[in-house]
Amino acid sequence: MAYINIDHLTKDYGKGRGIFDVSLEINKGEIYGFVGINGAGKTTTIRHMMGFLKPDEGNVLIKGIDATKNSAEVKRHVSYIPGEINFPGNSTGEVFLKDQIYLSGRGSWEHAKELSSLFQLDVTANVHSMSKGMKQKTAIVSAFASDADILIMDEPSTGLDPLMRDVFLDLLKQEKEKGKTIFMSSHIFQEVEEVCDRVAVIRQGKIIDITDMKDIRYNKNKTYRMEFKSREDFERFLSLGYQIGQVKAEDLQVFAQIHDEDINRLIQDLKSFDLVYFKEIKVSFENYITEIFKGED
Repeated sequence: MAYINIDHLTKDYGKGRGIFDVSLEINKGEIYGFVGINGAGKTTTIRHMMGFLKPDEGNVLIKGIDATKNSAEVKRHVSYIPGEINFPGNSTGEVFLKDQIYLSGRGSWEHAKELSSLFQLDVTANVHSMSKGMKQKTAIVSAFASDADILIMDEPSTGLDPLMRDVFLDLLKQEKEKGKTIFMSSHIFQEVEEVCDRVAVIRQGKIIDITDMKDIRYNKNKTYRMEFKSREDFERFLSLGYQIGQVKAEDLQVFAQIHDEDINRLIQDLKSFDLVYFKEIKVSFENYITEIFKGED
């Protein structure tokens, strides 16, 4: 059984709002990304995972435990970063973090101090006077300091500057090496591409794609951009039968789609051409998502 199993989850708020027949399986030890535009259903799905919402249909099992019927039991295994940070009470960051460690029964203040230093977090500040970025850091430190088996995070890097985002991504990689299971929603495609093993795409409450990120990072079907010195060479290359994705005739440019198995043939063929330019066009996760969304329109 998957470590986290979301089975035909539906929550219909009416007028097309909500989530519909969402099914996902997250394996132990993987970082699973969850992407979509605002309002797509990411937060609604995550709140069901935490047992905060009761579904109209379907269920969520976390380590075999029903998240709706036994939410308190689920929370023994999960650390959570909500999409909107609202701290209870009127305490300092230190008091809040110590309380969370005590309530969860996991982790240590020593680890929380190390993480606070890593994120340059002033734990003496009052939680209500903190900036958005400081609140986000406090939530991150709290989640990781509790040393849970599973981390469920809703847009966790929101409010972090680029340097702190890099620190956060490095921490995610370290937690994965420890065998932690991480489910993370995000709208930042670059960070998803960097750390996730698999990614689900949600649109208008429905899962429209699930991809293994290895297929993006190590795609064997590549696109090469070539510019020829003469129109004769340009037209001669087009007659060779390669799969052509795009042509810019006025610039004598061709975008050829080549599988890795055919790259040697391409290199041999190009020896008889006079090229101005030759470069592989890297496909990013953002490019991939753009194509997915185009296909849905």
